[in-house]
Parts: sequence; C-alpha cells; structure tokens
Amino acid sequence: MQLLYFIFPYYQDGTQVRFFSTTLQKYLCSENGGGTILVANRPSASDWETFRLWRINETYFNFRVFNKQFVGLEDQGNEVTAVSDTAGNPETFQIIRKNDDQSIVRLQASNGLFLQAISETLVTADYVGSGWDDGDPSVFKMTIVNPNAIRGEYQLTNGYGPDRAPQVLQDHWNSYITDEDFRFMSANGLNAVRIPVGWWIACDPPPKPFVSGSLKALDNAFTWAQEYGMKVIVDLHAIQGSQNGNGHSGTRDGYQEWGDSDIQDTVAVIDFLAERYANNTSLAAIELMNEPMAPGISLDTLKKYYQAGYDAVRKYTQNAYVILSNRLGNADAKELLSFASNLHCVAIDVHYYNLFSDSFSNMNAQQNIDFIHNQRSSDLGTVTTANGPSIFVGEWTGEWEVNEASMQDYQNFAKAQIEVYGRAQFGWAYWAYKCAANYWSLKWMIENDYIKL
Repeated sequence: MQLLYFIFPYYQDGTQVRFFSTTLQKYLCSENGGGTILVANRPSASDWETFRLWRINETYFNFRVFNKQFVGLEDQGNEVTAVSDTAGNPETFQIIRKNDDQSIVRLQASNGLFLQAISETLVTADYVGSGWDDGDPSVFKMTIVNPNAIRGEYQLTNGYGPDRAPQVLQDHWNSYITDEDFRFMSANGLNAVRIPVGWWIACDPPPKPFVSGSLKALDNAFTWAQEYGMKVIVDLHAIQGSQNGNGHSGTRDGYQEWGDSDIQDTVAVIDFLAERYANNTSLAAIELMNEPMAPGISLDTLKKYYQAGYDAVRKYTQNAYVILSNRLGNADAKELLSFASNLHCVAIDVHYYNLFSDSFSNMNAQQNIDFIHNQRSSDLGTVTTANGPSIFVGEWTGEWEVNEASMQDYQNFAKAQIEVYGRAQFGWAYWAYKCAANYWSLKWMIENDYIKL
C-alpha cells in the first residue's frame, strides 16, 4: 500500500477535505450535516465542514457530507445543496488547483461554472471568472484532514485506474507470497495461515474498481499449503458496505454501512468459498467476518448473520471450523459465548495489540511485557470456558509503541505473547507474515531471531 502514496500524491477515495473561503474567511459547511443547502459561515471546522472525496479521476470528484448525502446542483440549476443519496453528473466537481500553491483551489460544477461563496448563507455554482485573488468568491483554501488515512484495495485500484490496476495487482500476487514462503513457514514450525479476502473474490469479473485475480491467488495458497502440510483459514476481511470503516474492510470513504440488508449478499460470498474449498484437505476454517465494529453493527444483526453464515458452511462441510470475530468498540468480550456454544466446530476470534491506544504509548518495555502476562492473560481467560467455543487469537504483532527497545526487549515481548496466546484452544495467527517494509513482519522477526517458535 505504500506505493499508492508515492505514485498518487493527490486525493484518493475517502480523503477528508475542508474548504475555506478566502473572501469570507469562513468554512464551507453542509448545513445540519446534510439534507439541505451549503453555507459558508463557520469560523472553525469540524464534522459538518468536512467532505469525503469519491475519486472519479485525478481532478474530478464527488463530495460526500456528514449525513452521507452528496453535494450537487439542485435540479441542474446553480443552487448548491447536499441532498442526493447517490452521485451522478450533478454531484460531480472538478478541483482546479492553483499552479504555485496546490492548496488554493476552485471547484467547477457540472454546469461548467464555478462554485462561489457569495455570502455566509448563499453558495451557488454560477461564477464565470478565472482569477485567483483572495477577494475572488470562487477561491478556496483546501486542507486535508486525514492524509493517507484510508489505504485499502479500493483506493489502490481506483487510484491506478482500470488501465494500470490489473497489472499492478497481478504483479503483486505473482511475487508477494509464493511457494517459497510456504516452504519457509512450514520449515519454521508454522502449521496454518490466515488469509484475508475481499467480498469481490466471489464475483467474476468483480465490480469496478476491483480487479480479477485474487481467487487464483487463493487457489495457489491452497495448493502450496497442501504441498507443505499446512492448513488454511479463509478470512472474509472486507465486507460489502464495510463492517468497520477501516481501509482493510474495502470501504470507499470510511463510513461503516454494513447492516441487515447486506446479510444475504455476504452469506452468498461465504457460500461460494465453502463450496469451493470444502473438500480441500487444507481447509481448516472459514472466518465469517473480520472485526465488526460496535455500536455500528448491533449484536442482534451480527448473530443473525453469523447463524446464516454458519448454516452456509455446514451445507458443504461438517468438519471445517467456522470462526466468529468478536466486535470491536468496547463490546462485551463474552457476548458471543452463549450463542456460539450451540454451534458445532466454532471458534471465537479475538485480536490483541499493544498499539492503537494512548495507554500503550506511555509504557516502557517491561510494562508492556507485564501487560501481556497479566491483562492479556486475564482477557483470554475471561472468554475461555470448559464447554464453550474454542478461542482463536486471530491477530497479534511483535510491534509496539516503545522507543529504543533492545533486541532482547523485542524477544521478551514476543515470547510473552506466544506463551500467553498459545493457551488459546484454536491457536493464534500473527499480523502479518509480510509487511510493506517487512519490519516486524513474522518472516522478518523469525529471520532476525526476534521470535523463536
């Protein structure tokens, strides 16, 4: 994903931007967060003054507002509103940047005219001038709120475009994970791999901007797993509609939108995967969803989906495990135990990172190690029951927030996690075997003696 940043320094899908009128010295705002007009009356900016980009090409975009409507022209006139739930030509704008200062922009609407802030309560798309003076009502200073915040496959494929994306992804699949990697893993004591896939793997061809090829890559992984006596966990990592708003969920703009209406389509993907691999001796499990986020996904909705997904797998195999991921977002870690106890060959996936929280940034090396032995051990014990589902620590890593840690510190940190997470009945999986820079990947950690299995 690092390539995306360097090759495309401008704006990708999901980039959040704000527009500051150089004339009025106020921010553009979707009044009430959307559903009505645009105004230019905010001296400071927060959610209502933030617009999420949907990229069409390098200069043309749609702007999505807080309540998920799109900025556009009302009835093809010159009134600018944010009322449409879909994006078409009236909701398309060209961002024209000033040559000597790329943060200074003008926004050309689909009628060929420029958006202008005439007053704090009147924003129209009818300006015909071409200047860049601060007094020009069509000139705005654009700031990026979340540079590089979303780096997912949607951003990569739509960023490269339909002419380049297929080859870029195919080159990646041909070289990133190969037969040699499975030989290395097997030789170093690893007996299974957890492979994340996107919902579009079941589509041939997949909907744009996604490209074909991921299914062949997964087939190759099964072939190599069989060759080296390893098992495969197929993890539905990216869900149509996005289960958590993160880049790895396949989201376009960071909104979490998966819900009841998406269950049928998501189960169809599980059905496709189960039918394809049920008779493959290397199939260990199918994970129905990675990291659903609470409260955006309710427990009732998740259980409804998990039951349907479980039933889809059981149509083809009684032996493969079905993995249910716990919700993130301060959900009760035990909330799935009772539900899962009524199912056969089921594991609950929990993810443990000493990252992504300010509480870890102030810990030294020994405090992090103690946290694993004490808190993580307690966390794991809380969800482990004698007659309940197996527990799977589906993600952990040897990286942390400690600065200037020694090699011995890293070794002790990894050793503590292997010791604690090794108690999970279904085992553990490390994120990730390989990374863009390889540092702290499992392969790099093994090769450099940071981890001993």
